[in-house]
Amino acid sequence: MSVTDQTKQKMQATVEHFKTELKNLRTNRANPGMLEGVVVEAYGSQMRLKEMANVTVPESRQLLISPFDPQTAGAIAKGIERANLNLQPVVEGHTIRINVPPMDEAMRKQIAKQGKQKAEDAKITIREIRRKNNELVRKQKADGIITEDIMKKDEKTIQDFTDKFCKEIDDLYTAKEKEIMSV
Repeated sequence: MSVTDQTKQKMQATVEHFKTELKNLRTNRANPGMLEGVVVEAYGSQMRLKEMANVTVPESRQLLISPFDPQTAGAIAKGIERANLNLQPVVEGHTIRINVPPMDEAMRKQIAKQGKQKAEDAKITIREIRRKNNELVRKQKADGIITEDIMKKDEKTIQDFTDKFCKEIDDLYTAKEKEIMSV
């Protein structure tokens, strides 16, 4: 596999990771991704919420959690409270309902700021991939594996990938910021 292919793969993986990070950022609407990081203590071990229940969105400001095992409803509610997400789970029989409170201006700005930081971190990772792979290409040239022309071409391709993926991260963040700041 060529250096440019590796570069593209690694940068694509960074963008995918960034998309996952964005999903976990809260917006004004209910979203099952809000509970992505919740860990529940059940059956004597730590389990992720999505392994124990279905999370649906019956209304724009409400989450409904249906445990696969009805006995775990209380443990799931405790896990959500412990996750410190500013959400109040209400156990109703075998299901758990969460009303998502509207966010105030300060909270929206704080979450948008977290998103901006995650975007910056992703771009730093992409630039780091560029740096390492440019060094690899130069080393191949120095070792006589590739010619000067191929080195220049590969460096240009790596730079094009860097520009493309950094722009994609900016676009994703801008869309998410709009979603977060909308009331």
